Amino acid sequence: MAEAHQARVTKAVEDMVESLEREHIRKMQARMFQCSAQCCERSTDTMTQVHQCIERCHTPLAQAQGTVTAELEKFQDRLTRCTMHCSDKARDLFDTGAKEPAVRAMMEQCVGSCVDDHINLLPSMTRKLQDNLTSIAQSQ
Repeated sequence: MAEAHQARVTKAVEDMVESLEREHIRKMQARMFQCSAQCCERSTDTMTQVHQCIERCHTPLAQAQGTVTAELEKFQDRLTRCTMHCSDKARDLFDTGAKEPAVRAMMEQCVGSCVDDHINLLPSMTRKLQDNLTSIAQSQ
């Protein structure tokens, strides 16, 4: 993928992840640490009970991080498939005898469309992740 297109996608995804981190993940981290501290203050519990308590505190955050990671992986896979389709189209065009500048222009346009389409998916993906993270946080 051309550098400018890659930079656009990277910036858009980083902005989304930073927003999710600020609005949801940090709060979950704070609750996890507070919960873990309370586990450690339970002086009558055994070491095993304290460790189990701490693990329960970590579960929602781990689930949230797994949810975000899985969604980002799906996004990346879809974008990769789209750009691979562009590469196939470029190869086919080249095989028909098209000159390199025409093939490059077609590839640039095709990859640009992939990037635009996938950046346009980010708002709905963000809403879905926000809903999932809110649901996980409420189950704590």
